[in-house]
Amino acid sequence: MSTTNPEAYVIRSIRADEWPAAKELRLAALQDPIAPLAFLETYDQAAARPDSFWQERAAQACEGADGVQQIIAEGPDGAWVGTLTVLVEEPGTTDWAGFAVERKQGHLVGVFVRPEERGSGLTDVLFDAALEWAWSRGAERVRLIVHEENGRAQRFYRKVGFEPSGVIVPLGEGAEDSELEFVIERP
Repeated sequence: MSTTNPEAYVIRSIRADEWPAAKELRLAALQDPIAPLAFLETYDQAAARPDSFWQERAAQACEGADGVQQIIAEGPDGAWVGTLTVLVEEPGTTDWAGFAVERKQGHLVGVFVRPEERGSGLTDVLFDAALEWAWSRGAERVRLIVHEENGRAQRFYRKVGFEPSGVIVPLGEGAEDSELEFVIERP
């Protein structure tokens, strides 16, 4: 467990030209032992993507972007040690799983903090920044989807105010596993 003070980190949105750092952090996340339960892509899939993919991804989620924001925790030495991405989902659209979006909402994805930084309070600070960004975009609620067997993540999400909505998301045709939607309503 880290004894690092979360105030020692800069919490901010990425810049478009920082795509190499965004790529490196995503690849690190996909090598985490919990990655098969936490992410919808594998390390090999992500590593095979061309630089143009990472450049476009960063440009779409950078500082000043409207519908998506990637937020990072930057250490005193400039290293990126944590990240999450917030998507804005508009009512009347369909989400990635095929469910109708009924209200304007934020959707947190890609949550990752390097193992040596876990337990420091850094994830709480990242979540605060993500919620603030979503609320500033008019979101009525924020949600995330978590694998039914990812108990560590579920415990953290409950600790920061998210609750299960009762929505169950199947992982695909023929898959026995499913994921659970957790939500927090706008204060």
